[in-house]
Amino acid sequence: MQIHKFLVLTTVLTGLLVACSEPDISPAIISAVPYAADSGDLLVRCGALIDGQSDNARKNVSVLIQDGKILSVGSNIEAPRGTPVIDLSDYTCMPGFIDMHTHIMEDDYTEMSDYYGHSLEHTMLKGREFTKATLMAGFTTVRNLGVYYGGTSILMRDEIDRGDAIGPRMQVASVYLTIPGGGGDIVIPGFPQEDIPAHLRQGVASGPEDFRAKAQAAVDGGAGVLKLIASGAVLAFGGVPGSPEMTPEEIAAVVEVAHAAGITVTAHAHGAQSVKDAINAGVDSIEHASLVDDEGIRLAIERNVAFSMDIYNGDWIDVEYRKQNFPEEFLRKNTETTMSQRQNFRKAHEAGVRIVFGTDSGVYPHGMNAIQFRYMVEWGMTEMQAIKAATSVSAGVMQWGDRVGTIQEGLYGDIVAVKGDPLADISDLENIDVVIKGGLLFKAP
Repeated sequence: MQIHKFLVLTTVLTGLLVACSEPDISPAIISAVPYAADSGDLLVRCGALIDGQSDNARKNVSVLIQDGKILSVGSNIEAPRGTPVIDLSDYTCMPGFIDMHTHIMEDDYTEMSDYYGHSLEHTMLKGREFTKATLMAGFTTVRNLGVYYGGTSILMRDEIDRGDAIGPRMQVASVYLTIPGGGGDIVIPGFPQEDIPAHLRQGVASGPEDFRAKAQAAVDGGAGVLKLIASGAVLAFGGVPGSPEMTPEEIAAVVEVAHAAGITVTAHAHGAQSVKDAINAGVDSIEHASLVDDEGIRLAIERNVAFSMDIYNGDWIDVEYRKQNFPEEFLRKNTETTMSQRQNFRKAHEAGVRIVFGTDSGVYPHGMNAIQFRYMVEWGMTEMQAIKAATSVSAGVMQWGDRVGTIQEGLYGDIVAVKGDPLADISDLENIDVVIKGGLLFKAP
């Protein structure tokens, strides 16, 4: 049998895919590795199309993908000879979703002390599990904002790009840039710091010059975005979410390195002062912004700084982490920030702040990312605004608007579909039926 770039791995449901005339080219679901990433030729016939940019869905639109990228979008497109056809005439098609705040190498139920003993092999094994779950949930692109085992997210990104693992496109921050004992450090009361493995603390720094050096090391190691911890964290010992941890000068040093390298920098900042310090220092986006004040919102609008506000996971933490007897300190800080963050989400959105879709996955189980859509609608967005936050808006903020985020010519052929109308019921997006990435089919009903 002739070997074709589509690897015949799983026969797809009869009636969903219409095979082309050549008997040696059979449409298939990619379910094993290796495969030729971003290599697909496919014609997708959509009953409804939300393109990630327009304000309304279009009916009966086809999308032709060749060599992994969108060649044309229109109503009367025929499949070239040899091109498989997917009939989604009963489905709503959308661009593959983007989650701007993931921790795709980390497990929500892992005790912090367990990371001390995790091997590279264990970390990568779990990462492959989590990346696949994320893709199957419809998230074809993620921004991975830090990992305790420094550098493993870069290895994971490269595996996926080679077709040696199944998962989303990844823009990665390889380490947490944080002060000693800060929100990105893995210091635990009762454990001697000198016994913590060095690979877990690669981004720990003190003073502007040290932060500059650690930021440059991350860039040199392949980071595509930098993540700094400007304020205390909820799920870390000793920190206060409302209090600054990094100084304005330290934040500015990281920003200088990132922008000199042509990449973006984002700041973990719960507290109002930390949000303002980070914006004034030149960051491109803010993570959490739970306690932001009116001045911080005004600055974000003036400087065109985006907010990534993980307004879903507070409920998961409050219920599931209590069952697991997580530290009372974590549960208390979660309670103190959750409702304030949601109220500030509404306020920032109404004021005109750019808000992207970011969930902090890894705090909750990977693959549940889409639950946040309904929280964003509940707290002030329309259904279309929430979808755009997870597509074109996020793509623009991560500077990947020429790659992903909309269904248009020249971009990657990343499409997800549901049998329903998410503009009528946004919770439909919690059960994605079809996932196409780079013109390759990874999930079908």
